Amino acid sequence: MTDRVTALAAPSAMHPESWRLGAQVETWARGRGLVLGDPDTSPLGRARCERLAARVFPSADLAAVELFARWLTWTLALDDTLDQPPLADSGSAVHAMYDDLLRAMRRGHARPGARPLEAALVELWQATGAGMSREWRRRFMLQLEAHRDGCAEESVNRRIRHVPTEAQYAPLRRRACGPFLYDLVEPVLGVELPARLLRTPRWKTLAHSVADVVAWSNDVASHELESARGDVHGLPAVLARAHGLDPALSPGRIAGMVAEKIADRIEDAWRAARSLPEMLDRLELTVAQRAAAARVVKVLLDTPRAHVDWLAESGRYIEFRSSLGPGAPPVPGHAMRSLHRSLSP
Repeated sequence: MTDRVTALAAPSAMHPESWRLGAQVETWARGRGLVLGDPDTSPLGRARCERLAARVFPSADLAAVELFARWLTWTLALDDTLDQPPLADSGSAVHAMYDDLLRAMRRGHARPGARPLEAALVELWQATGAGMSREWRRRFMLQLEAHRDGCAEESVNRRIRHVPTEAQYAPLRRRACGPFLYDLVEPVLGVELPARLLRTPRWKTLAHSVADVVAWSNDVASHELESARGDVHGLPAVLARAHGLDPALSPGRIAGMVAEKIADRIEDAWRAARSLPEMLDRLELTVAQRAAAARVVKVLLDTPRAHVDWLAESGRYIEFRSSLGPGAPPVPGHAMRSLHRSLSP
């Protein structure tokens, strides 16, 4: 476990302008109607998305980091909307709302009286897509469509009470966990990767492994809320069903299984990253393309620890009480700290 534990052992770096960033992102979110009233009264207001952006990009240009933090804020606002009726258990309702969002992006403006999510998305897209190629913009739109489809499938599963199998769960969760956010690494860094690199199996393994680790770590943090409302789309619930375990009677065993899968997936990411130089040689990329790839790879490999640090300091899950044992205090990140211990040597 040396590589993967080493990757998680050191705390993530923090952008030196993180506090300034927080004020700017909060002002933007309020101005766009995404956060209303006292921010402490809503999961989105307590999320502190700027902290995650500042950890993922500790040395990037501040304006670019702020743009990423705005995208994170919009994504969590969308996620909160999708978790509420009628979208929570209606695939057709998810498609209808998302299709409105995509049409607004394509025409370049929101409809009169549209919900804040639509107007904010158009603004973010105009700020982001202008400096990127047509191929990148098409890739980003396809990722949004994949997200729509994944969220719609989750809604149907909730309605019919279907718990995905282990094999079904990983790709479904990956689609429903904001896959477009990873494409934003390129505009934040001011680079663009060649399509032939992104199509290679090794790059896909790296990208998918990182996305899985982030999604599954988030499953740990959100497990109690999702369990309380009967949601079946979390790795603890999926593993419990697959192995015939009662979460109330075997929380320690389930937590160990989750930690093992996360650790294995981190190793997959690092193994793929270590094999990339040979592949870059075969693809005959330019010096600039190789340098861009190296910068993106570093961000991807740093993201799992940055995300875990954010989960431990974010208030998005502060009202949750840990299920790891009776009487556990309702402190933010309690489940994530337990996960840290499970992953440590």
